[in-house]
Amino acid sequence: MDIYAHRGSSGTHPENTIAAFIEATRLPIHGVEFDVHLTKDGELVVIHDETIDRTSSGTGFVKDMTLAELQSFDFGSWFSSEFKGQKIPTLHEVLQVFADTTHHLNIELKSDIFPYDGMVKKVIALISEMDLDSRVVLSSFDHGAIRTAKQLAPHIEAAALVMEVLVEPLDYIHAIPADALHLFFPAALRPSIRQVLEVGTTVRTFTVNEEQYAQALLDVGVAAIFTDFPEKMLTYLNKNS
Repeated sequence: MDIYAHRGSSGTHPENTIAAFIEATRLPIHGVEFDVHLTKDGELVVIHDETIDRTSSGTGFVKDMTLAELQSFDFGSWFSSEFKGQKIPTLHEVLQVFADTTHHLNIELKSDIFPYDGMVKKVIALISEMDLDSRVVLSSFDHGAIRTAKQLAPHIEAAALVMEVLVEPLDYIHAIPADALHLFFPAALRPSIRQVLEVGTTVRTFTVNEEQYAQALLDVGVAAIFTDFPEKMLTYLNKNS
């Protein structure tokens, strides 16, 4: 079962910062996950929330600020004084961190609240420019964005993010269409997901920070977990898988 560092090594470093991603690069894990929003001036930035209130020294919506305005705030001190001065990274900067590694890159398109017109096209263009098509999976709770991604770049893996228990999951992901299913981990333990696993569709689960849940997911055969503590989970799975 593969391990993805959720928002970088976010249990030990401020999430979605260069510090968290550099920490992830030193670990022999399969991949890393991070989130993308679009700024007022059309720049792709890596942050989870629609606002910067929780993870920075500033306040306001990402969509209402330029990149320069966003980068004037501190995105590390909220976590620890050790990380004072961390800035919001651009997608290009994050991809550069992993350019020479073998990590699989899960880029979550955060257009499920605000539509961010043109974001999918910008992300795909940057991925292609950096020759990372084969190392990326695009995921989103905005399944319309996943459909657009598959129309623009059918060769790039795309995954539907789902919190709920799906009744006919295979029918649904085929209708989008999506290549993989990324589930809130309790939903992956439901009987309806067995058919997805049985036909070989990739199922990855989030956010798994406890060993007992990792073991349960390993037992049912999911492909991967997203975790805030990749090093801890790596140690556990190496001992028990």
